[in-house]
Parts: sequence; structure tokens; C-alpha cells
Amino acid sequence: MAVATDLKLIRDKVEAGERLSFEDGLYLYRPDVPLQEIGQLANLVRQRLHGNVAYYNINTHLNPTNVCVYRCTFCAFRSDLRDPKGYVMSDEQILERGREAVENGCTEMHIVGGLHHQKKYEWYVHLLELLHQAYPRLHLKAWTAVEINWFEFLARKTAREVLLDMIQAGLGSLPGGGAEIFHPQVRHRICEHKADASKWLDIHRTAHRLGLKTNCTMLYGHIEEPVHRIDHLLRLRRLQDETGGFQTFIPLAFHPANTGLAHLPRPSALLDLRTLAISRLMLDNIPHIKAYWVMLGVDIAQVALAYGADDLDGTVRHELIYHDAGATTPQMLSVEEICRLIREAGCEPVERDTLYRPVYRDPNDFRNWSVSTDAVACSSV
Repeated sequence: MAVATDLKLIRDKVEAGERLSFEDGLYLYRPDVPLQEIGQLANLVRQRLHGNVAYYNINTHLNPTNVCVYRCTFCAFRSDLRDPKGYVMSDEQILERGREAVENGCTEMHIVGGLHHQKKYEWYVHLLELLHQAYPRLHLKAWTAVEINWFEFLARKTAREVLLDMIQAGLGSLPGGGAEIFHPQVRHRICEHKADASKWLDIHRTAHRLGLKTNCTMLYGHIEEPVHRIDHLLRLRRLQDETGGFQTFIPLAFHPANTGLAHLPRPSALLDLRTLAISRLMLDNIPHIKAYWVMLGVDIAQVALAYGADDLDGTVRHELIYHDAGATTPQMLSVEEICRLIREAGCEPVERDTLYRPVYRDPNDFRNWSVSTDAVACSSV
């Protein structure tokens, strides 16, 4: 395999707005290629796309059950049906979570969970209907492609039919989870029974054709190698060329605690920043790169704003999945803290909704918000 051996050639491509190749991406993962220079190139692309803006949103998570039919090696969240740790939320608990979200100014609820083998398809549809009918302004970003694939099995329906049912129930967009690493050499070892790369990509393709925006992810820092990461990024880039439906890419740092891979060290801060920067450089057609502070840690997420990231995620109330895997980050961040982090990084904070429309809030009533056509900084909330 030919491998690029000159950072200057890559720099010239980036400055000219030319697409990087597989070999370019692999070269950038070499430890002898200075991280700072990669970060500078990624920051150039970030500023070209977004200027000085860094986005955040006010959001909450809902994980309606942790009981899961799959036993992915990397997962600390899942539980068996009879395990004392296992739970299923009731309608009342779900509605209470929605009420709490609205009362705290959330514009988005991120909904993912286990694949409970005793819950029927209708329960998952009902969950969205329940929330959407009670809180119609709350954007429901729900169900990974792996969950949609499970619903296909439960309902004996196609992915398109499942997605249409969910849209009717109140679905607003899809999160990007479940992608992990696409390459079969890795995927078969860490999550062999769930939706493969082809199925994951096809479900997002179908969602995009139905008008849904979706996110995409990559779980890195476990048993994969740089070649698998670059392969993963290029598969996402190819689908984006076809559909244009991805709005955000989130590199997810693996947390080994309480998983079947607990013997592995967690990714270093240097790998975190290198992966964020390379993602920004390789994914030239995906608008946003998110530094998910829950997984990276607040300090590294802040630094990532100079390494290609333009989004810190948000307040993130009730995150369970990565805290179960040993994340020591706070359970949530306040708007004031997020804005401070963004400003300290030299950027302008802008609150967004799920679709990256700037949000304006009434200075006298934080819960009263509207989507604005103009960027609104934190000082206005």
C-alpha cells in the first residue's frame, strides 16, 4: 500500500480544499507526525466552515431500559433480565423525565437503550407517542440504527416502514450510536451479533431519504488500529456524498471500566485530539464535529475546539451509558459552565437546536425559547 510521507503535501491539499485520501489519513495517525500541526490544519477547516462559533444545546438523555439481548464486549450499560441492575421505565417515569426536560429549558431528548427481548415493538413506538403528545416542542432524537434493526425483527417490517411508524409517533432525528467500528475484523470481535456495517449504513441511508437528519459515530481506542479508523471514516464519507444526511460526527473515546475489555487502558488525551483532528480533515462533507465532553472529559473537550471540533454537545442530563463504563465527568454541565469553557477557548458560544438552528431565549423566562435565524450568544440567555 502506498503511504503519504510528506505532511506538506497534505497541508497543500487542505489549504486548497482538496479531499484527503485513505493514505493521507493513515499517514496522519503516524506518531512521528506532529499532533500540533494536524490540529492547526483541522482548526483551519473548522474556521472555514464555522468561523469562530462553537455550538452547544440544552438537552437530556433517556435510556428507557438497560435490559439487552446483545452482549457487546465493550458495553458496561447492558443488563440481563433478572440482574438486580436491570430496569424498565414506566410511562409515568418517562413522562416525568419529559416534564423535567421542558421545565429545565431542554430543546432535545436523546433516547437510546437496551434491546429488551420481552418488550414488543409497540412499546417503543408508544414511548415516542407518549412524549411527543405531552411535550410536542421537545425534539426526540431516538433509536440508533442497531435499535431500528432490532425493531425490524420484532415487527417483521422493513427499516423504511419502521422509520415511518416512528416519524408518525414523533421521531425527529436519529442519533449516531451503534456504528462502533465498521471493519469486520474488529466488529466481529466486539459486537458480532448486532447490525453489521452494511445494515447500519443502509438504515441511515433510508432515514436520509425520508428526510431525517442523523448523526454518526466511531468508537475508538480499544482493539482497533488506525487502518480500521480511516476505513470507518471513509465509509461515512461515501454515504454522505450519496445522501447529505449526516449533520454531526462524534468520535467516541472507549471507556474500558466494567466491560469485557477492562484490561485495556483508556485512550490517551493525545489520541483523543489526534482522532478529532483527523476526523475533521477526512470528513470534508459532514458539517459538524462534536467533542462529547462526557467521554473526553471537560478539559480535553475544551482543547478540542482548537483541534477541529465546533460542538461540545450540551447540558446532557441523566447520561448513564458512559458513566456506567467509568466516566468521571459531571452528570451534567450548566449553560454558564459550557459558555465559560467555549469563551476560554477563544470561541463564541451559540445555543443550537438539534438541527443546528440558533436558539433565542427570553431573558426573563429561560424556558421560553424560539428558533432564530441569527446566531445568539450566551449573553442573551
